[in-house]
Amino acid sequence: MKTIGLIGGMSCESTALYYDQLNKGVRARLGGLNSAPVLLWSVNFAEIVALQKAGDWAEAARRLAEIARRLEGAGAEVVALATNTMHKVAEPIQEALTVPFLHIGDATAAALKRDGRRRPGLLATAYTMEQSFYLDRLRAAGLEPLVPEAPARAAIQRAIFEELCQGIVTPETRKAFQGFAADLEAEGADSLILGCTEICMALKPGETRAPLYDTTALHVAALLDVSLASQAS
Repeated sequence: MKTIGLIGGMSCESTALYYDQLNKGVRARLGGLNSAPVLLWSVNFAEIVALQKAGDWAEAARRLAEIARRLEGAGAEVVALATNTMHKVAEPIQEALTVPFLHIGDATAAALKRDGRRRPGLLATAYTMEQSFYLDRLRAAGLEPLVPEAPARAAIQRAIFEELCQGIVTPETRKAFQGFAADLEAEGADSLILGCTEICMALKPGETRAPLYDTTALHVAALLDVSLASQAS
């Protein structure tokens, strides 16, 4: 198995999901006591959020690229960023590496296209829904993503940072996410991207008409494919 380098902590809630799913995925594919070889660097999320709010993406890129280099130096053979929003600085991270960097947007787009989806609704942080770095990645793959209206985007942003990233999931928040999903379906979404790695905590399969595409699970599956490629050959 190739060793996976994971840049996490954004938030620790979703990074725990990554670790759990990577190990359970290896066990499911290989059986027995097999588990995933993972090098995890978990950042202080408060520092990253402060850079986001200040719009200092260059400093965020510098810090995460340095972490990526250190993970590679420690033996990582593929590197991934366990968050959607910080893929805004994916290019500098990728440029810092000589090993593959697996983009969460690419893993998501590949799954949507495989299933014949064309107009996914995107639920994510305001950064991801409003800036071009993620939407353009989906469009480049031939998709036509839809995003909620401005009031819903603001409500989703609050729920992510004030609740989900802190491990809080209330019935009211679950109901709100079901409403955001229904609004996107009414606009013509044929699928729904859980485009923040914590949203899978609040919106579950069976709660929407359109199928859910959980970016955390899709990213994990793609990482497992790369890590276990030699096992399949």
